[in-house]
Amino acid sequence: MKQLTIEQLARKFTLKVLVGETQLQKEIKQPRVHRPGLEFVGHFDFFPTERVQILGRKEMTFLQKLSTEERKIRLGNIVQYRPPCFIVTAGGEVWDDLIQHCIEQNIPLLTTREPVVTTDFIVRLDAFMVKELAPEMTVHGVCVNVFGIGILLRGDSGVGKSETAHTLIGRGHRLVADDLVVLKKLSAQTLLGTHDEKTKEFLALRSIGLLNVVRSYGQKAFQNETRIALEINLTKWEKDALYNDLEQEPTYTNYMGIKIPSMEIQLQPGRDVAGLIEAAANNWYLRQQGYSAAEDFLSRIEPEFSQ
Repeated sequence: MKQLTIEQLARKFTLKVLVGETQLQKEIKQPRVHRPGLEFVGHFDFFPTERVQILGRKEMTFLQKLSTEERKIRLGNIVQYRPPCFIVTAGGEVWDDLIQHCIEQNIPLLTTREPVVTTDFIVRLDAFMVKELAPEMTVHGVCVNVFGIGILLRGDSGVGKSETAHTLIGRGHRLVADDLVVLKKLSAQTLLGTHDEKTKEFLALRSIGLLNVVRSYGQKAFQNETRIALEINLTKWEKDALYNDLEQEPTYTNYMGIKIPSMEIQLQPGRDVAGLIEAAANNWYLRQQGYSAAEDFLSRIEPEFSQ
């Protein structure tokens, strides 16, 4: 899991720091934010103290209606739990009592540069933090997006993963990562594939060298990240090793507890591997829609066997 600091958050969302400049290296450990509500009326049983706290127009309006002394007490009751930081999104003047509480507890207090819609801001903030704090691992392979479907190409070094990706780019598909693929677990069902920044946009081809796919083929040739839906293992050709069944039994590869459908494609000179990968992507999509070509075919010939 990567480290995420308040300073990184402030820089990403251009937040203004009112209090706590010396505490911006504090680590954020929870990927979701919290809007205090019940806490303002004294219920702290389920207060997520390790989350970033958001004060939007709703919270600020409620506090505005209180007397100065009552507002000071209720803010103090929350600040004393020492959450990572407070972010005010409503704009306008921030009360001195909130500033003083944060100074006393040494907690950063930040605001958006302009008033924003709090719910929209939270959606963007949560999405950023979930990605930054997601458990991750790095695998050797190539990640591509084919027809909007994220595919992880695996196989031995030199088998032809990058060359296959290059062919797919020529057909209008997109490279995500070559050689080292960073996998991030965003949820129990979602595995995200991306690059490690150093290899961003680069594709290494044997006998040719390093290509920057964006410079060579335009921005459409690259995608920053994709949800992994399918793993394809590229292997060397073995005679009589291919199956020709109507439908293969599904197999899976487990990445950080997430099962990804997996299949094998053997390589041989003259074989349209890129076309097979496109077919695999289309077939996966149709299965998600509830369609099976094998079941459709069997339903057509079944009446002949029942006679």
